[in-house]
Amino acid sequence: MKRLFAPWRSAYIASFRDTSKNKPCLFCRIAKERRDEKNFVVWRGKHCFLVMNLFPYNSGHLMVVPYKHTARLGSLSDEVAVEVMQATVMGMRALDKVSGPHGFNLGANLGRIAGAGIDKHIHFHIVPRWNGDTNFMPVLADAKLISEDLKKTWARLKKAVK
Repeated sequence: MKRLFAPWRSAYIASFRDTSKNKPCLFCRIAKERRDEKNFVVWRGKHCFLVMNLFPYNSGHLMVVPYKHTARLGSLSDEVAVEVMQATVMGMRALDKVSGPHGFNLGANLGRIAGAGIDKHIHFHIVPRWNGDTNFMPVLADAKLISEDLKKTWARLKKAVK
């Protein structure tokens, strides 16, 4: 297999190195900071927020994150769960306006063994998909291309979320 130099991935890889219990939760930090443009927060509600994934599967990859720090889906109140679903629909509508995907992958990786990169704070993924978006790069080069700069996508989604 050929290698494609991707130095931006080192930040993602490094995020898994420090397993210290004193390391602050990324999502709790973003919730407290209120630096939405820096952190790519598109929308904030009473119980959750909508944020772009810094290591996206596709352009516009969003996450719905409850403010409550928990790894367990069952620990979310009905009120929080309803707002999470409303935020999911809002994110999908914004992506429809901004980039017109042909479909979406929705989901959550519950636990490290299920693929969660951040397993102590539950979050839900909204991944826009387009017909033919699996192209030659992942097949031949084991690399995924992201077609738009995060800042540009954030600005367009921020306007589209209502």
